[in-house]
Amino acid sequence: MTIINPEAPARTGIGARKDYHALNAQLNLFAPDGSIQFDKDREAAEEYLRQHVAPNTKQFGTVWERLEWLVANDYYEQAFLGAYPREFLIALHEHAEAAGHRFQTFLGAFKFFTSYALKTFDGTTYLEDFSERVVATALFLGQGDEALAARLVDEMMSGRFQPATPTFLNAGKAQRGELVSCFLLRLEDNLESIGRSVNSALQLSKRGGGVALLLTNLRETGAPIKKIQNQASGVVPVMKILEDSFSYANQLGARQGAGAVYLHAHHPDILRFLDTKRENADEKIRIKTLSLGVVIPDVTFQLAKENRDMHLFSPYDVQREYGTALSDLSVNDHYDDLVANPRIRKTTISAREFFKALAELQFESGYPYVLFEDTVNRANPLAGHINMSNLCSEILQVNTPSRYDAAIGYQEVGRDISCNLGSLNIAQAMASPDFGATVETAVRALTSVSDQTDVDAVPSVAAGNDASRAIGLGQMNLHGYLASQHIHYGSEEGIDFTDIYFLTVTYHAIRASNRLAIERGQTFDGFDSSSYADGSYFDKYTQRDWQPATARVRELFAAAGVAIPTRRDWEALRASVREHGIYNAYLQAIPPTGSISYVNNSTASIHPIAAKIEIRKEGKLGRVYYPAPHMTGENLEFYQDAYEIGYEKIIDTYAAATRHVDQGLSLTLFFRDTATTRDINKAQIYAWRAGIKTLYYVRLRQPALEGTEIENCVSCAL
Repeated sequence: MTIINPEAPARTGIGARKDYHALNAQLNLFAPDGSIQFDKDREAAEEYLRQHVAPNTKQFGTVWERLEWLVANDYYEQAFLGAYPREFLIALHEHAEAAGHRFQTFLGAFKFFTSYALKTFDGTTYLEDFSERVVATALFLGQGDEALAARLVDEMMSGRFQPATPTFLNAGKAQRGELVSCFLLRLEDNLESIGRSVNSALQLSKRGGGVALLLTNLRETGAPIKKIQNQASGVVPVMKILEDSFSYANQLGARQGAGAVYLHAHHPDILRFLDTKRENADEKIRIKTLSLGVVIPDVTFQLAKENRDMHLFSPYDVQREYGTALSDLSVNDHYDDLVANPRIRKTTISAREFFKALAELQFESGYPYVLFEDTVNRANPLAGHINMSNLCSEILQVNTPSRYDAAIGYQEVGRDISCNLGSLNIAQAMASPDFGATVETAVRALTSVSDQTDVDAVPSVAAGNDASRAIGLGQMNLHGYLASQHIHYGSEEGIDFTDIYFLTVTYHAIRASNRLAIERGQTFDGFDSSSYADGSYFDKYTQRDWQPATARVRELFAAAGVAIPTRRDWEALRASVREHGIYNAYLQAIPPTGSISYVNNSTASIHPIAAKIEIRKEGKLGRVYYPAPHMTGENLEFYQDAYEIGYEKIIDTYAAATRHVDQGLSLTLFFRDTATTRDINKAQIYAWRAGIKTLYYVRLRQPALEGTEIENCVSCAL
């Protein structure tokens, strides 16, 4: 099972268990010659496998004996294995093992065996190594298609494609949660909707997904109930109920429940909403674990620019006057009408004070996330209004409301959202023998997740998934790849590469979805009213030949043998899409990629590294050190960290990718410890003007306490 280097020296004795941890710690200490001790971390990974994993792994005589035992003892499902011949199962396992996978870092190995590998029910014995988890995932997603399963093994073993945590963790296991990363639910302004949504949040959290909920349509504090004034409690009590729900329901303890709530900036409870995250908030309203997100239209920025008050509109009155929920109405387009309408109650606050409060809270807590409503909807290729995002701010899809009876049964099932995620490793994808095939295999894998997902406990999520078959193909390791090519993150060449890389992925992702539509004779529900159907989505690609602006990027693509789609390629694709459609309503979303980046030896998502040597706290193990992927003694200068790079270059990089991504990108902003709330405000405005769709966390570098600098400490000195 687990591959151990036979030439590595054996270590015995009680103290040997600490050796791999001590070796990893030497990564953070310079060698006598002043170099970083990368070899010590690789040795730590080998020793971890030797000292901890191998002695605690159940051994089997043959592949088939192992599979039979796992099924008989309720560790693997029978169905996904039964879809393939015995000979193929054995051959695929042998093929994966022959790839000779090695963990490049100690943390990568530790994360895999701690978080992903199948263990006995008592948690004491490992039943999978990396290649076996890959094969189980590939077989499960292949659904009996031997060719797809084999391609998936190659893509995952090479590191080119990595499914998101829920899929990689759960695929094939008999005792498992869902394969889906996260869910989005909307609440309507009645107790039936609130009650059903709380139940749905519990059900989804139990299955391992993060859940975001839209609160914009709930009537504000003091609004009437049955025409009696000053009765409504507003959004904060609902937030408290949801927070308690997420703390209660988790996936068998494997993943903690996690939730987020989104509120429109022009909701009358917006300041109360933000106050729940303040450090000095009263415990009665304080929200500790629930994430907050704010939806901001263009008009809010315009009002702040002109130093005017912003009007906040009663959702209760908007629904009565327009017959449309506040969340489904473009406040930007209707702002003047809403202000002028005497039948809509409204209050005012200073627009600049709103942005100041936003920045203060982000300075204190990193929250809220921000969704730029009009930027998002201008780029949305489907009919309908996008009004929220997810727990990581990269999912942007249209939803529709549900209606319930008094017993909280469905009178009309609306469409809520689920997110099927997985990411390409940019460095490995650029080395693929067939870049287009790599993208297509990833699209087919994620489509399989959608096909096999049926969350019957939440019918609105099931309905949304069945109608849209939406997926989110992500990316990671941008900084690692650029640095390996001696390109600075945020430089002209770095932004040019990002632009052309995402353009190329987009072409192959749409082509793959078009092929699926042709093969299956189906398009997603709503294709006919999308910008794909009338061809307008492709205008930006057919109006000019989109090629690299720099010689260096042209060289990179030419050397890798990756063909950049030409205008003629786009025109042919547009014609095929207009004739046959595409299978998936949404195709790309760039998540933050946490654990899977460590396992895959990648820099996270497409943002810069936070440190050359990252320090993490891993449970009882304590401090663990992780070197930036692809970093060597020769390319250190290309690993400037996110705090030093500055928000402008990060935003410019994300903006280059955003123009090609149909959903969103999880964008974290990093600031030095000298930053002020004014700097955060400036970054928000810069991001909005650059065409960024959403902002995730705001991170401030913590100032080093006097006297804590450690001599010869890599993470302190670099």
